[in-house]
Amino acid sequence: MGLRGEKYSKEHYLYHMPTTIQQPLEIKEAEASTQVKTLESEERQTIVHCVCNTEGAEAYRIWPSTFLIEHGSDKKAQLITAYNISIAPQWTLNDGRGFTLIFEGLSKGCTSFDLREIIPQDGGFEVFNIQRNKTDVYSVNF
Repeated sequence: MGLRGEKYSKEHYLYHMPTTIQQPLEIKEAEASTQVKTLESEERQTIVHCVCNTEGAEAYRIWPSTFLIEHGSDKKAQLITAYNISIAPQWTLNDGRGFTLIFEGLSKGCTSFDLREIIPQDGGFEVFNIQRNKTDVYSVNF
């Protein structure tokens, strides 16, 4: 029955039904492979949870010139964002909870790396010879 109670024949429904014609979807294997590789490199990231219990560290900040430097290749993973810490020149009071740094993903062949804050003064954050793990999530103390 129709919306107003009219009776329709089977032929009416067949005649008024929309027809969908599917177009074949062609993705060449090389294009698909490139798309997957691009997505993998964009999706990867490295997370570093940091605690700073150094005497005299009542406040801290992170400079955008902070990198993860891979051993053996000198590739640098850039800092993407930071949580619970200010970007220089601002300062954050050290509340004892630490902070988290998010970096670009490390190369697949990387087995160890250094965290280095490259700044024009003494006292930059540095942790050397961090061994790579499967999760790419790390905890460090300064």
